[in-house]
Amino acid sequence: MIIQKKKIVAILAVAVVCLAITGFMPRNSRADTAGEIDMNVTATLDRFYSEVKDGRKLVGDSKGALVFPNVYKAGFVFGGEYGEGALLINGKTVDYYNTTTASWGFQIGAQKKSIILLFMQDEVLNNLRQSSNWKVGADASVTLINIGADGSIDTAKFNEPILAFVIGQKGLMYNLTLEGTKFTKLEK
Repeated sequence: MIIQKKKIVAILAVAVVCLAITGFMPRNSRADTAGEIDMNVTATLDRFYSEVKDGRKLVGDSKGALVFPNVYKAGFVFGGEYGEGALLINGKTVDYYNTTTASWGFQIGAQKKSIILLFMQDEVLNNLRQSSNWKVGADASVTLINIGADGSIDTAKFNEPILAFVIGQKGLMYNLTLEGTKFTKLEK
C-alpha cells in the first residue's frame, strides 16, 4: 500500500512538472542564435543598470560578466532549470554558455528569471573559461546578492570572488539557490 502511494505521488509530481514546463516555457523551444542571446543580454544589463544602484560600475569593475537573460525553472519535488547566456569581458561577448540545474526536495512552482554572475577575480574567471562544465559549489562559491526595494545592495560582500544577482523574477518558486547550477560552454 505504501509503495503504491509513493508511485502515485511520483507520477503526479512528474505530471505537474511537465504541465508547468509546457505551460510556462516559451512556445518556441529551439536554441537561441548568438545574435538573439546578445540582444537579450544587452536588454538584461540595461534593466540591471536601471534597477541596481552602481550596477554599471560593478559590471565595469568585474573581470567578466556571465549573463543569462531568460532562465526557466519548474518543479514539484523534482525540478529543472535551463537558460542560455553570454560571457562578456570588457563589454564584449567572448563565449556563450547554458545553465542547467536538476534538483529534488521541497520545491513547488515555476518561474522565469535573469541571472548575472560577476567574476571579480581573474583566477575564478579563468577557471570558468577553462572548464567545459563549471559547477557552483564544486568549482567555486558564488555569493548571491540581495537587491533592496530601492535598488541598494550590500557592499560588504563586494570582496567575494563571484557575485550573483537574480532579477526580474516572474512566477512563484520556493527555494531560490544557485548551489549545484552547472554552466556549459556552447558553440554558437
